[in-house]
Amino acid sequence: MPTIKDVAKRANVSVATVSRVINNTGYVNVETRKLVENAIKELGYVPNELARSLFRKRSNIIGLIVPHISTYFFAELIEAIEDAVMHIGYKLMIFNSKDDIELEKKYLNVLNQYNIDGLILTANTRSAKSYLKLDIPILTIDHIIDDNVPSIMSDNVQGGQLAAEKLVASGCKHIIHFRGPSDLITVVDRAKGFYSVIDVTDGVEAYSFDLDFKTPDIDDIEMFLKKHPDVDGIFCSSDIIAFYVISALSKLGYKIPDDVQVIGFDNIELAGVLVPKLTTIRQPIDLIGKVATEQLQLLIQKKELESLHQSLPVELIERETTKKA
Repeated sequence: MPTIKDVAKRANVSVATVSRVINNTGYVNVETRKLVENAIKELGYVPNELARSLFRKRSNIIGLIVPHISTYFFAELIEAIEDAVMHIGYKLMIFNSKDDIELEKKYLNVLNQYNIDGLILTANTRSAKSYLKLDIPILTIDHIIDDNVPSIMSDNVQGGQLAAEKLVASGCKHIIHFRGPSDLITVVDRAKGFYSVIDVTDGVEAYSFDLDFKTPDIDDIEMFLKKHPDVDGIFCSSDIIAFYVISALSKLGYKIPDDVQVIGFDNIELAGVLVPKLTTIRQPIDLIGKVATEQLQLLIQKKELESLHQSLPVELIERETTKKA
């Protein structure tokens, strides 16, 4: 593999001159620049990106930390962010924290070593102070680690409201809300919107039960359904939870949507594929990726944002697990 010294030798110039051409720093006359560029092409020389980033103190890399890379929502979000990052000429370095604080600490060291230009954080971190110490722009998705750190999220309160309004309008009187972990801001906001409708609607009662977002326990779901056999409507804080709920309802002999109507949250691709097709709250995943990347780029360029915290509207997508109102 050719080195920078080989390029300098072929072009009959110094290594420093080759470096100035590669990094576009300092003056190099047109003739010499052409000699160096020709030598690079002839030898097939590929500059060491890590070395260049150390020299320039910039890497053109954006870091992304997610809590679980294997979930459908985060898989779709990663793809949206990657497309947006590549569109503006950056590369994406992805870290899967697995909600492991020790793993996050290791990633913090990597972020420093590679001169990451900026960081998008979606992990449910318990190391907020450590991230705030990083000397790079940070933007969060779906949670706020500090009032001064910009964030992008869906309007989760609106999503909860839309779900409750749909179930009530479709005649549901006994509703269960299968939530995600109740310490997450997304879950809290979805519940807030949901109960803002339920609490002012006469003749409707609702019950909540917390589940894991990634691997909900179907035995717990069945147990709670058996405690509330008159259930006729269910709102789930994610599509994955909704799929588990539908499975449990089918096992217990309920017909969907005739006996029980179900609404999910996210509108992942599977929501429109599995049978019955899931009514759900659509998060604008592509827009989240685009806006987050654009906002982070402004921070990298040291430009001021018009708004530190943005909330993007959601939408009810009606399919086969609810009745027409």
